[in-house]
Amino acid sequence: MTLLRTFAMFWYDFIVGDDWRVAVGVVLALAATYGLVRGGVDAWWLPPVAVVLLLGLSLRRAVRSARRG
Repeated sequence: MTLLRTFAMFWYDFIVGDDWRVAVGVVLALAATYGLVRGGVDAWWLPPVAVVLLLGLSLRRAVRSARRG
């Protein structure tokens, strides 16, 4: 495996990790925050709210998966 591929796979695993939905949610939350700030809205509160919601959804999926099998 080449060094570049190893480096890319590390970053993919580090950013996406176990749940790609959380990674997409964080990117969307950051994009929404950027858009709101550019529009003049004080949106410092959006990333923490998004993290709490995404964590809750991720935990709910994990608990359901564990109960099934």
